[in-house]
Amino acid sequence: MLTVKKKDKVVVLCGKDKGKSGEVLDVFPDKGRVIVSKINFVKRHTKPTRTDAGGIFEKEGPIAISKVMLVCPKCDKASRSKFDKFSDGKKVRVCRKCGELIV
Repeated sequence: MLTVKKKDKVVVLCGKDKGKSGEVLDVFPDKGRVIVSKINFVKRHTKPTRTDAGGIFEKEGPIAISKVMLVCPKCDKASRSKFDKFSDGKKVRVCRKCGELIV
């Protein structure tokens, strides 16, 4: 089960963008990758079409889930999350540092 979802705030642990944080835009669980806003920019060469002028564009590229860590919204620190179950059987993510629910 993945600990990172869309719209979560994460921090990058290693690589050229180490220490930077951003919001998760997309998650690819089968490939084990995520796209984070303003992280890992790659250049995309596009041919001109009738509607687009074409050129070289920069966009966010995917990075491995193992290279990002979830940031707790309450304590604002990067920490691993754990899963707890409510009495009705619903699974929720919990911050290991402060014990707050991560929604």
